Amino acid sequence: MSERFYSDARLYDRLFPGGRPAVDLYRAEAVRQGGSVLELACGTGRKLLPIASDGYPCTGLELSPAMLTEARRKAGELALDVDWVQGDMREFDLGRRFDLVFVAANSLLHLHEAADLVSCFRSVRAHLAPGARFVFDVFNPSVRMLADADGVRRTRDQLSFVDPDRGDVRVDVAETYDAAAQVTRGTWYFSADCEPDFFVAPLEIRSIFPQELPLLLAQGGLRLVERFGGWAGEPFTGDAAVQLCVCESD
Repeated sequence: MSERFYSDARLYDRLFPGGRPAVDLYRAEAVRQGGSVLELACGTGRKLLPIASDGYPCTGLELSPAMLTEARRKAGELALDVDWVQGDMREFDLGRRFDLVFVAANSLLHLHEAADLVSCFRSVRAHLAPGARFVFDVFNPSVRMLADADGVRRTRDQLSFVDPDRGDVRVDVAETYDAAAQVTRGTWYFSADCEPDFFVAPLEIRSIFPQELPLLLAQGGLRLVERFGGWAGEPFTGDAAVQLCVCESD
């Protein structure tokens, strides 16, 4: 589950500071559904807190204690009342139903086994109120990019950021792809001029290919009703970067 990668919540937020199109999309979904909202793998609350600020009752489920602590801190600063729950999205029981359940930022891809994904989908279905929707985004696997995962450590310039204590931070990644497991196994290296490799963490991410996704959802009692290839509702095509999926109970 790549726990160490999420052990420094503020470092994570500096690494991924953007995401405005995704925030807007999930915020609009909350408006569309007009009721209670559950985010699985909510992280530090970057998607959920804007929805809570719109006045919707929100619950965030997160496995990482560090991420959940940061989410609570942010909510406190904003004086927002959010129900934060430490739990595993593979199997959970919150004792109530929601009008919108969502999983953002490829978080579903931390579930490597098909059985874990199906278990998650079954838990989601059990928490959907009548007329509710389950929305999530995962990347659309690129065979070329997976084939290029050769284990060589390379700098990712687009991920560089400024740390208030260390200054400019460089991010290097070395990845290999396990085709049998459909899992990319990577090691991420964070370095500053004054402190090379001050943080090193593994990150393992599954690929879910477009044709298998509806089958996994169906096994979990869900039906894929729409799939988009972008945050503005672009049609899903083979070369789309993202699979943005809208599901309902079967």
